[in-house]
Amino acid sequence: MIVVMGATGATGNALLHSLVTSGTPVRALTRTPHRPIPGTTGAHRPPVEVQYADATDPHSLHAAFKGADQLFLAMANSPAQVELETRVIDIAAHAGIGHIVKISAPAAEPDSPVAVSRGHHAIEEHLRASGLTQTVLRPYAFTQNLLRLAPTVAQGVILGTTGDAPCNYIDCRDIGDVAAAALTRPDIAGGTYTLTGPEAVSSPELASRLTALTGHRIRHVDLTPDELRAHLVRNAHMPTWLADHVTEIQQLAVTRTESPTTTVIDVLGRPPRTLDAFLHEHRAHFRRQDPTETA
Repeated sequence: MIVVMGATGATGNALLHSLVTSGTPVRALTRTPHRPIPGTTGAHRPPVEVQYADATDPHSLHAAFKGADQLFLAMANSPAQVELETRVIDIAAHAGIGHIVKISAPAAEPDSPVAVSRGHHAIEEHLRASGLTQTVLRPYAFTQNLLRLAPTVAQGVILGTTGDAPCNYIDCRDIGDVAAAALTRPDIAGGTYTLTGPEAVSSPELASRLTALTGHRIRHVDLTPDELRAHLVRNAHMPTWLADHVTEIQQLAVTRTESPTTTVIDVLGRPPRTLDAFLHEHRAHFRRQDPTETA
């Protein structure tokens, strides 16, 4: 039995789809069990066990992990992430789980310039000390997060602080497929894998591709880190810690040149999904509404 934490998130749900498709027994955890989880129902699919669990509720974790062999651990970034994930690891070990696949982050180092990455380093160290088999996945920026740019793209701009620096992107579905391999193939389990798509793309190049996709001119506006942080807090209504995180990871791309890895094709035997394919798939999200169009 494989337990999937974060089954409603983009990566966890992609993993769930991979496991269900292969007929692997899986238990999907959610804090809202009354809401359907995409991928858990459907014709010609094995049933998925859905169970309530909350990382702030140790009793629910003990119950959720009972009888399970492996755990996929993915949690949203937050100021409490280190506390919550280390608790999950301890309870999983106590429950008899033998292997954890953890979603981490690039630059997960004790002196990383990205605060969230320093937290992931601490969690990785705790996981190593647990004695469990651990597989660590360190994906770069999710292509799915580009959908959050839609409001500013509709205004003809992409705001950022990366200049011409190339940035790695990866589709969450590829992360889910690699996680599924780590959970079902002993030759993959136990490693640390940095995950990217097939190319690193700068923000000006992204703006150019969105221009071609939408038929409207999209330009990249480069801000200072302080200007971007202020914009995210004031206009995107982000909490300060999250605005700091977004600014820090963008600056990381400036100070450390990003380039694609071959991990996805090495593990899966196929190339990762492309950025262009993702943008085309979701082109409706980026289209500017024509005021002459009627509903």
